[in-house]
Amino acid sequence: MISTDVLVLGAGAAGLMCAATAGYRGKNVIVVDMGKKPGRKILISGGGRCNFTNENASPENYLCQNPHFVKSALSRYTQFDFIDLVERHGMPFHHKTLGQLFCDNGAQDIVDILMTECEWAGVEVHLRSEVLHIEKSDSGYIVKTTDKSFQCQSLVVASGGLTMPKLGATPIGYKVAEQFGLEVLPTKAALVPFTLHEHDKQRFDGLSGISIPTTVSSEDGTSFKENILFTHRGLSGPAILQISSFWRAGQTVTIDLLPESAISDLIQQWRETQSQKSLKNLLSTVLPKRFVESLVNHKDITDKAINQLSKDDVAYLVQYLHHWQIKPNGTEGYRTAEVTLGGVNTDELSSKTFEAKKAKGLYFIGEVIDVTGHLGGYNFQFAWSSGVACGQAVS
Repeated sequence: MISTDVLVLGAGAAGLMCAATAGYRGKNVIVVDMGKKPGRKILISGGGRCNFTNENASPENYLCQNPHFVKSALSRYTQFDFIDLVERHGMPFHHKTLGQLFCDNGAQDIVDILMTECEWAGVEVHLRSEVLHIEKSDSGYIVKTTDKSFQCQSLVVASGGLTMPKLGATPIGYKVAEQFGLEVLPTKAALVPFTLHEHDKQRFDGLSGISIPTTVSSEDGTSFKENILFTHRGLSGPAILQISSFWRAGQTVTIDLLPESAISDLIQQWRETQSQKSLKNLLSTVLPKRFVESLVNHKDITDKAINQLSKDDVAYLVQYLHHWQIKPNGTEGYRTAEVTLGGVNTDELSSKTFEAKKAKGLYFIGEVIDVTGHLGGYNFQFAWSSGVACGQAVS
């Protein structure tokens, strides 16, 4: 039996951040992870470049049944604190649109920083170590893994959600929560592409790879102004990933295909300057040509010369192009989702320490709890913030 002050389950973003923070406080810390290497999800994030935080991170960027829960951790360890950390390690990074920050060289740089911090803080990391059994003891918790047993005073569950099962995602964090009487809210894949019904798939056959700047809205009124992308299976792109967190099965998604200009104004301009030209040709100057051709071919819009468009035609185009409606068949699921929506109910945890109210010395951080950030580095920022808050509290 190996004794330690703190045992962290999961060598991901939140777990490693927590471990290093606790280690620097003089705690004996061990991290166990069933994977072959640490930070596996970090390594594939952001197309391998890891969108590690967002300059605009604030509580408004998170979905949680209790919208106030994230405030404490985010205010005590901010995006600028994490930027300071990567700068201290000399890691080159760059800014993208909407406040996103990415590694110049690759996501391995972030994992290297976290592992270096853990090494400096005296943290032990045990890989290829699957948790088989957990029980409460007089002085804390006993955790049995495939090859060892650990006795710890504080047990931190940073096991992530259900996304990307190929990387070893399991429901262990939810099982531990339920074992100790904590409520786990229903989970679903989030920040995930939509799949389409067969008739829509056939309509958009041949459009794969086309990207359109849009504003996408869900039935609850949430909207995001970013690109959509046609794929072989359905719809993706930043706006679709964002809205997927708010979409529920059977609902319709509304897409403004021309968020920067009113089609009625464009038609008026065209009437004055190019009234003999066809609607199809002129629409192809503001929307991808293949997409416009598909709409005409499937008779979604009628091709006429601009000077032949009636008032009703214009009204139809306004409705169609600014309120284009799609009813997804579903999503691509956990296989390609970036995060898991739902998880351990935050009402069961202290927002200051992330300790379970019903189980002293048991903590939950990161994706395993019911906190889901928007796309763009927000989920990583919550991992850093919750990891630090917990690391400062564990005994």
